[in-house]
Amino acid sequence: MTTKKGILLMNLGSPDSTEIKDLRKYLGEFLMDGRVIDVPWLLRVMLVKGIIVPFRAPKSAEAYKAIWTDKGSPLIETTRQLQNSLQQEIDEPVEIAMRYGNPDPEEGFDALLRKNPAIEEVIAVPLYPHYAMSSYETAVEYAKEIYERKKYSFKLSFVDPFYKESKYLHALAENIRPFLQQPYDQILFSYHGIPQRHIRKSDVSECHCLKVENCCEVASPAHDYCYRHQVLTTTRLITEKLNIPKDKYGISFQSRLGGGWLTPFTDVRLKELPNEGIKKLLILCPAFVSDCLETLEEINMRGRETFMEAGGESYTMIPCLNTNPLWVKAVAGYVARGSGENINKGSVNVLAQ
Repeated sequence: MTTKKGILLMNLGSPDSTEIKDLRKYLGEFLMDGRVIDVPWLLRVMLVKGIIVPFRAPKSAEAYKAIWTDKGSPLIETTRQLQNSLQQEIDEPVEIAMRYGNPDPEEGFDALLRKNPAIEEVIAVPLYPHYAMSSYETAVEYAKEIYERKKYSFKLSFVDPFYKESKYLHALAENIRPFLQQPYDQILFSYHGIPQRHIRKSDVSECHCLKVENCCEVASPAHDYCYRHQVLTTTRLITEKLNIPKDKYGISFQSRLGGGWLTPFTDVRLKELPNEGIKKLLILCPAFVSDCLETLEEINMRGRETFMEAGGESYTMIPCLNTNPLWVKAVAGYVARGSGENINKGSVNVLAQ
């Protein structure tokens, strides 16, 4: 007998509005997450509530105002559009949830049960291609925490990071391909940055990541949880699919907060590239599947300004997958592959072959 399923699409989240008070609330929730700023709680409180939020909230409010739409947050709206597109592909009910802000996973679970009280399993799809403790891991653990606290009777499964999954790669490659028809000097893969210490903390072997020479190229169980290895793998596989030569692409990391983060930094590279003869730039952000503040404002607005002021001639941001039909079909395929295990029985792997 077929299990009655529900699908929960999980994304990062946005503030409820561009008002400073809503930015304070959102940033407080986001930055107080111990998987984002991984320092002792008291120090985190002092940093976040005493320094970072008061300083960043007004600036973040202005940044959000630059991209806000009549329907609100672009990230929330695009995730809802993905929900609607996916619902046209599958019979199971689909809802959305955010790691920070609204709607939260409890709202998502309850909405699925209202649609079908007989649901036996919810398959959650964290919309992060790559594993990082500050993105995929925190989304999964937050959903688990709510699931266990509310004592839902259905089973809960999670789709694994899909950084090298063939349908994701196909969708991403075809999303990029039309832009390669225009003249360009380089295509820059700008991934969200994370602290190097997060790479080390996620190393299940405790002796490989950033310790072994060429650690991302040397086979290790650590790679299942290594953000750096996974973004390098995505870049390699995509450039191979599109026949982009090595001298025509680069990798960088954006959105850093403090020192000791993965390098090179996107904002620094955007200043340097024109002096290296890279005048016509394509740029994309494969760590995101939905356009958001980090793509629309940081990269398409501020990044463009930085590059052009440094002597660039053309700057084209390739949009995220958003509701690309190939991406919608890829997600439909993920949730159709089968059930994972109940979270109380260990880790799940919906994408396992």
